[in-house]
Amino acid sequence: MRQLKALVTGSGGLVGSACVDLLARQGWNVVGVDNDMRQAFFGSQGSTARAIKTMCQDHPQYEHHTIDIRDRGAIRDLVRSVRPAFIIHTAAQPSHDKAASIPYDDFDINAVGTLNLLVAARDYCPDSPFCFTSTNKVYGDRPNDLTLTELPTRYDYADGLTGISESMPIDQTLHSLFGVSKVAADVLCQEFGRYFSMPVGIFRCGCITGPQHAAVELHGYLAYIVRCAVRGVEYTIYGYKGKQVRDQIHSDDVASLFYEFFKAPRGGEVYNLGGGRQNSISILETIEALDQMGFNLKRRPEQPNRKGDHICYISDLSKVNSHFPAWRLEHNVTRILTDLARTQYDAV
Repeated sequence: MRQLKALVTGSGGLVGSACVDLLARQGWNVVGVDNDMRQAFFGSQGSTARAIKTMCQDHPQYEHHTIDIRDRGAIRDLVRSVRPAFIIHTAAQPSHDKAASIPYDDFDINAVGTLNLLVAARDYCPDSPFCFTSTNKVYGDRPNDLTLTELPTRYDYADGLTGISESMPIDQTLHSLFGVSKVAADVLCQEFGRYFSMPVGIFRCGCITGPQHAAVELHGYLAYIVRCAVRGVEYTIYGYKGKQVRDQIHSDDVASLFYEFFKAPRGGEVYNLGGGRQNSISILETIEALDQMGFNLKRRPEQPNRKGDHICYISDLSKVNSHFPAWRLEHNVTRILTDLARTQYDAV
């Protein structure tokens, strides 16, 4: 049987490296693309170099390329050469806040880079399942229009809403420039799925985390706050009294869902993806959980909320569970926190 080849962009990042690891363990040959732009964005703390080195050591069938996804010719040449049976596109400028200071880079990486990959896939492997990591920021700040109730440690939906579904509109709202570039990429992926009948899945992710996360203050909230608590670094809460809520999903659970999509792909489908209500947690609740684990978080005075930041975002997983009934979340929020803390403690 011919050994399958996969192409993973952003292969040194949190989700990309989890996908490389899963596919390699399943016997795939994996071609990775990552030029460590995270180091340029966030400094050495955000670098993917260590993850890339580890993948090259652990998986002999992993082949690394330092291509910039903005390089249209290089992307076309790679896809034409590899003709992957599966494409996972995770490469991105990932910061809501950073995008405002680098608007050209943000759009060229997130939108144009995605277009480069889609066109190459259409031309050289149109039947290969293609997973795109979109973001809940495509909804802009519209989730803040939902009626919320303020509880002692969190905000929640006042009408008993389980979570936010894919039916929420994405236009006429404040997105941030990052949200805009990801909307463009998101809609491009939908269009290639529908117009060209390609098996492209769009996964609107919220907070993805895991021990491999090279988190920084501007990106990767949960891993960053755990690092601060374990290492005694002061942490700043940005607005909402620390009661803002996110549902957390482990990168391995994202990778396993992408593999389910490969086995049963659909064209142009959009899925909200997160940890759901069971894995939702506020900043105050995170601080309390870390305190119970023996890590007391030092805090600087609260600052104003980030512009367009969500007050409460919990993913409704009904659609993804309906389309992929074999998929299960294997990591609850307690396990995620424990693994993050252990990783940071071992690194001290």
